[in-house]
Amino acid sequence: MMNNLSSLIEPPTSTPSQFCRDVINGLSNTPKSLLSKYFYDDQGDRLFQQIMEMPEYYLTRAEHDIFNSRTEELAAALQVDQGAFDLIELGAGDASKSKILLKHLVEQHIDFTYCPIDISGHILQELENNLSHEIPDLSIRPLQGEYFQMLEEATSSSRRRKIILFLGGNIGNMELEQAYSFCTELRGRLNPGDLLLIGFDLKKSPHQILAAYNDKDGITAAFNLNLLARINRELDGNFNLKKFSHYQNYDPVTGACRSYLVSLEKQQATICGNEIHFSTNELIHMEVSQKFSAEQIADLALNSGFINIQNINDTNNWFTDAIWIAK
Repeated sequence: MMNNLSSLIEPPTSTPSQFCRDVINGLSNTPKSLLSKYFYDDQGDRLFQQIMEMPEYYLTRAEHDIFNSRTEELAAALQVDQGAFDLIELGAGDASKSKILLKHLVEQHIDFTYCPIDISGHILQELENNLSHEIPDLSIRPLQGEYFQMLEEATSSSRRRKIILFLGGNIGNMELEQAYSFCTELRGRLNPGDLLLIGFDLKKSPHQILAAYNDKDGITAAFNLNLLARINRELDGNFNLKKFSHYQNYDPVTGACRSYLVSLEKQQATICGNEIHFSTNELIHMEVSQKFSAEQIADLALNSGFINIQNINDTNNWFTDAIWIAK
């Protein structure tokens, strides 16, 4: 589950036609699937805020712990004292974690420019206004658009060293092949010596992981079902949400935590004028939240053109922010 409102490889477009095409394509496949990037409409945002406040959902608190308690170590690992650089955050959102680092760097009089990237101009404007008030000496250059397109703009407009932030465990919302492709493409836009700080949720007790995505109050179930409700609202759909239930599983061997919606009976739904048929117990795959070992993180770095030089864990060793250097 993503920890901000940004998408995985490419943030979602706002055009209903693209939304419709993605939904029809996903529900026409075997097995059926929907893209988790569409979870985040206004209602989805509210539900995700509730998820982050659940005692079972440890991820956001764990990464906040890293930024709060190990700020100086993060700054040292990012080699911030080795000349001017651009600090580029992919999917900045409200920068609730990164602003802790930003304040530290400004207080230490480090020469850098913060370049938050987000698909939403509204989010970036709010972020710039808030940071200008909270950290008035911060040099900030917001970049609105897709990750790689804006990263190319950032690298072409400045010859300074680049440090990339990709926080929240968002890499885990990709299938492993997607994650390798993403990291490889990211490396292709960087120079040797550039750095990447990337968040990973670590393998741990399977009971703890499952509880974080299958809460007893049903908030995560409502979050998943809201995507069907959004399809009804925006794509002239007619899903009966009572005919679907949320199912979560976790495989501690592979580290894949997957969420599904299960059709409780044989039924059909109309979306954008297209009829989609469901058999009893047929699944819609909604999201993967991959958990990693330290060995998997180092392997992912090496195979995508980086070297994993340091892992900085939270107090409980549940989450890590890995520092990678481009080879």
